[in-house]
Amino acid sequence: MTSRNTVPSFEVETTSAPISDADRERALEQPGFGTQFTDHMITIDWSEEQGWHAARVQPFGPLPILPGASALQYGQQGFEGIKAYRHADGSVWTFRPERNAARLRATAERFYLIAPDDALFVESLRSLVAVDHEWVPQPDGEKSLYLRPFIIGTEQFLGVRPSKTVTFGLIAGPSGIYVGGLGNPVNVWLSEEHVRATIGGTGEAKCGGNYAAGLGAHAEAKTNGCQQTLFLDAETRTYVEEFTSMNVLFVTSDGHLVTPDLSGTILHGITRASLLQIAAEDLGMTVEERRVSVTEWRERVADGSFSEVFACGTAAVITPIGTLKARNFDIPPARHTGGEVTQALKERLTGIQYGHIEDTRGWMVKLRD
Repeated sequence: MTSRNTVPSFEVETTSAPISDADRERALEQPGFGTQFTDHMITIDWSEEQGWHAARVQPFGPLPILPGASALQYGQQGFEGIKAYRHADGSVWTFRPERNAARLRATAERFYLIAPDDALFVESLRSLVAVDHEWVPQPDGEKSLYLRPFIIGTEQFLGVRPSKTVTFGLIAGPSGIYVGGLGNPVNVWLSEEHVRATIGGTGEAKCGGNYAAGLGAHAEAKTNGCQQTLFLDAETRTYVEEFTSMNVLFVTSDGHLVTPDLSGTILHGITRASLLQIAAEDLGMTVEERRVSVTEWRERVADGSFSEVFACGTAAVITPIGTLKARNFDIPPARHTGGEVTQALKERLTGIQYGHIEDTRGWMVKLRD
């Protein structure tokens, strides 16, 4: 499928019923995650004949999608997660958006959909922030504006084939800490029955089906007093892959940062990739991307050679891992849970994102002065 990417002009329709200033301020003060949305959203249509067209900034509300659309009938959809950060001078920035755009295109390719190129992707972020900039929290704590781009197949056709029409959408809402935090380690349930992804499947794609497939395991985790689920490889049920919505990393006592390699079933986390680069270049650590078994986790926490274990992702940023619980055993927290390396990595990453540390790599992109 050919995308015919150009950056169309955005038609802007502002809402006649914005959320009150008082209600918005309350949402910004205690934002939570994914429970409050801004006043506007973006939609852009694509068709084989017209390419990208009908770019609109419009009031937040229902999407006009037909019951027979491929997104509803066959799950032909994908999404991303990215944040906007307000700096001390009032400007608004985002972090490595070209990586999110590339990952969305990779998801689109897996489902034979179309997704915007970098220029159109970033312009959509700018266009939404332009009208909803008051929703970007002040740079205190870990508050930000969470942006959710998505693509859906919209053609109504019950035959099994790719949709010939696509809608790209963008919604947003103020965000706090998704889960955990440096002083609040997350307990994790080991899923021994459910598998998240298989080789040749959709593990690398960021699509709703991958998350829906883990909901049963996540319910089991909550029953057992855990906030996240750890999934293992489908073939041997031996090796660590990723959590419900985060990548996993291990800090060794001799200065290595270890994480499962991208084997085709693990999401290419942008936070993960950034932390590996920061660890190697800024902290002088040795980075290892390789298989890690649950047995190795248990043995190396016991002997102290895994000194810190943490999870990372756009929503959570970095959060330490507490106890890994399984049906027949527990792995206690690492000796220095939330320790020096975890803290240093988080401070360096969020320092760049919020403008406290100079961005020497060109990772930050300005959305609004």
